[in-house]
Amino acid sequence: MNDFNAYFSGQRLYGDDFDPDQLAAWYADEKEGYADKGHKDRSQYTYTYHALNTMHGFRYISRPRLEQVLGLGSAYGDEFKPIIDRIGKLVVVDPSDAFEVTRYESVPVEYVKPRVDGVLPFADDTFDLVTSFGVLHHIANVSFVLGEIHRCLAAGGYALIREPIVSMGDWSKPRHGLTKRERGIPFDLFREMVSRADFEIVKATPCIFPLTRRILGKVAKAPYNSNLATRLDTALCSLSSFNRTYHRTRTLQKIGPTSVFFVLRKPA
Repeated sequence: MNDFNAYFSGQRLYGDDFDPDQLAAWYADEKEGYADKGHKDRSQYTYTYHALNTMHGFRYISRPRLEQVLGLGSAYGDEFKPIIDRIGKLVVVDPSDAFEVTRYESVPVEYVKPRVDGVLPFADDTFDLVTSFGVLHHIANVSFVLGEIHRCLAAGGYALIREPIVSMGDWSKPRHGLTKRERGIPFDLFREMVSRADFEIVKATPCIFPLTRRILGKVAKAPYNSNLATRLDTALCSLSSFNRTYHRTRTLQKIGPTSVFFVLRKPA
């Protein structure tokens, strides 16, 4: 068994240095992971992060028009609803066969399968906006994919990235409700990766307090679709943002934001 101490400490990211065979095995395990968690039925699917994405991400995009937009793992494209009237064309990179649609509202949607090695099959400087909401932590070679996002983003374009910054438990063992491979990205390491990819960090906001859903979910079925609940979550995360423990095994360690929302820009 691998020694996971360096990974659980947050000093290294598990999977980021995998060889081609290991990447292929990871890809196979995660290909239908999200879809298989009950998201294949469009009629039963509800997107639950509109207020969160708007508050921490979309409102910082200064461009009034976004002709080419790329969504990593964006399923049916619902995450773009708050800004859909600003989008010309949407491209979704998703490994699953479960989510393909031809349009989202009036916007044409093109689906592209990801490559096992993480290379994005697009020309340099293609997109005005790239999003990754809870997707990179399902990918092995995160630092490489961040570089690919930067490469295919147009100068002055934005990348919105929201990912967990906690280990999500011991991924060497089966975990209830989680896919086989997913694990969070340690905050300090994540920030270093973003900087090495030559992004300008416009905003880095801690988010998703562990008790928000448990408490506010009794009042609002989807608290992160509520502006009020999202503001409260933001306040709680701000107050506890000093806690950057990655592998949280003790009760006090678990009191703190579990995710970060990056607003990134490719310098013009």
